[in-house]
Amino acid sequence: MQQPIISVSGLRGVLGQSLSPETISRYVAAFVEQLPDGTILISRDGRPSGTALGEIIKGTINLLGRDVIDAGVAATPTVGVLVRQYRCMGAIQISASHNPSEYNGMKLMGADGRVISAEKGIQVKEAYQGQQVTWAPWDEIGVTTPCEDAISGHIEKVLATIDPEPIRKKKYQVVLDSNGGAGSIVGVKLLEALGCEVELFGGTPNGQFLHSPEPTEENLRTIAARASDTKVQIAFCQDPDADRLAVIDEKGRYIGEEYTVALCLQNVLAKRKGPVVINGATSRMNEEVAAKFKCPIFRSAVGEANVTQEMMFRDAVFGGEGNGGPIDPKVGYIRDSFVGMANILELMTKKKKPIGVLADALPRYEIVKHKVEMNPDQLDSGFDRLKDQLKDAEVQEGDGLRFTWKDRWLIARASNTEPIVRVIAESKSAEESEEMCISATRTLRGI
Repeated sequence: MQQPIISVSGLRGVLGQSLSPETISRYVAAFVEQLPDGTILISRDGRPSGTALGEIIKGTINLLGRDVIDAGVAATPTVGVLVRQYRCMGAIQISASHNPSEYNGMKLMGADGRVISAEKGIQVKEAYQGQQVTWAPWDEIGVTTPCEDAISGHIEKVLATIDPEPIRKKKYQVVLDSNGGAGSIVGVKLLEALGCEVELFGGTPNGQFLHSPEPTEENLRTIAARASDTKVQIAFCQDPDADRLAVIDEKGRYIGEEYTVALCLQNVLAKRKGPVVINGATSRMNEEVAAKFKCPIFRSAVGEANVTQEMMFRDAVFGGEGNGGPIDPKVGYIRDSFVGMANILELMTKKKKPIGVLADALPRYEIVKHKVEMNPDQLDSGFDRLKDQLKDAEVQEGDGLRFTWKDRWLIARASNTEPIVRVIAESKSAEESEEMCISATRTLRGI
């Protein structure tokens, strides 16, 4: 049996290989036994294996003497709202995010509705690797009850951050691509509440993906063609657990995930001035948007837990990650595709311009992302070679390596969710960014 991938915020693995009932139960126990007494909320995205995993997880929690609220199929940001709404001590979202169908896993959240911190994630991992489980006596076993209303609270919180009525008057025609994930459950109702006419793709949350689950340009060509053919105003594309959002414009052009947070910032900072937090791999176009509104912007280490921790420290009014994950603390300290939809529609309405025009008006940078398969034992020597090669840059260490020049940057860091090194570069030219990634990859590999 292979080992699952354990990050600071959860676990992922391949069913029948690195993910077994024993692994699931041990990991759940390691998390739950560190929480204060109280109820635990669980939910899942649409993957077919989620039902069976859910039974194992609910049973494990009950056998630990805890009660469970089962929200069924729900988006990850919805879980972040529900755990606070029902005053639970923590939550487990059964999801493998953008990983292929054979994967599943768990995202862990605290009572505050955000992904657990790196420190707590390390504690869970250590308990999983060595702590003995203490099961409840037969007469103290917990019970599981269904969640009475899993969506209203989330929709209300998102709508409270914008002015819905002008949007409703526009009667936008929108494509929503939920791709067999959990996003349609809140997505359709939110868009309809905003007066939109919705054409839905992959609306049944059954995990039967219409295309590869990560919302990249290559994977969304069919949706882009449909948006172009039907002349809709915008297409919103989610990942399976709906915490990420990519955008396709009125001409069927993929705008992409990197623009999601920047577009939201243009809308939010016009109403709420204050600090902004993004991670080290997010486009510098956000820095220019924040500067336009004279708002400070800070960069955290990569990872949602790191972004939200920095947002709380800075008392940020908004934040997010360049993978299409906007975070609005008024809704919750968690990436939220629905926050993205609402803010982008409001921006279109206020500016009286199509989304393509608004995207083109943003500062133009080109991000290129490569994945490098490397033996972990060779990582340190590869990083040393990279530092020697790029001595003309300002370098930051701690979350891999981040090299910064006046007009470009490059990151090399080990993934928390896959056995790879991510090499990401941004400059004014796609060709230059591509060459930066290729050169860095060769250096890492010692070629």
